[in-house]
Amino acid sequence: MDDLRRSRLTVFFRPLLCIPHLIWIYLWGAVVGIVFILNWLVALIIGRPAKPFQRFNAAFLRYTTTVLSFLFLIANPFPGFTGEPGSYPIELEVPTTPEKQNRLKTFFRLFLVYPALAVAGALLYVTYFVTFLAWWAAMITGRMPRGFRDLGANAIRYIEQGYAFALLVTGSYPCASPYVGMALGMPVVAATPAAMEAPPAAVEAPAAAEQPAAPEAPEAPSET
Repeated sequence: MDDLRRSRLTVFFRPLLCIPHLIWIYLWGAVVGIVFILNWLVALIIGRPAKPFQRFNAAFLRYTTTVLSFLFLIANPFPGFTGEPGSYPIELEVPTTPEKQNRLKTFFRLFLVYPALAVAGALLYVTYFVTFLAWWAAMITGRMPRGFRDLGANAIRYIEQGYAFALLVTGSYPCASPYVGMALGMPVVAATPAAMEAPPAAVEAPAAAEQPAAPEAPEAPSET
């Protein structure tokens, strides 16, 4: 529902505004590295991650999503520091309850995720370039081009999927499609709040095609 408007003042200083968040990501990420080792051992033993570790890593992924969205001009508000669900316009949906995971995949997790993280790294560099172009566009027009916004959002989505798989938050391998999880035919943006609350209209089956009427027989000529 973003109207794509951006304040030129905050756009100009966006990298400087992100410095406290980048420092916090570095500190939080150092703890995540220790938690990963402990969580990896737990998952090998009981077949799923530990609940406290799951919530901790899920919050970290949500937080990094908000920071990247702000840094890359994809979202406008200044993000918080906790990664609480529902606290930012762009949010990563990750399971907060541990899922049962295959022990063999868990054991080789870092090897399996390497190709996905390589793609994520390439997407990150592409996003830096797109953000450079979007920064100029936002400074001139006061708006974020929709194509740049959508491209950046999909790049962040894949990047966070890769780290969610690496950190055992989910057992699903990253998927690059931006339409995963969407029901076929589901509108991306509802027209009005009332339309969002109203239940979807039932789809009526097409009426059976009417059979063409048989041509009437010609009248017999009258006798003279």
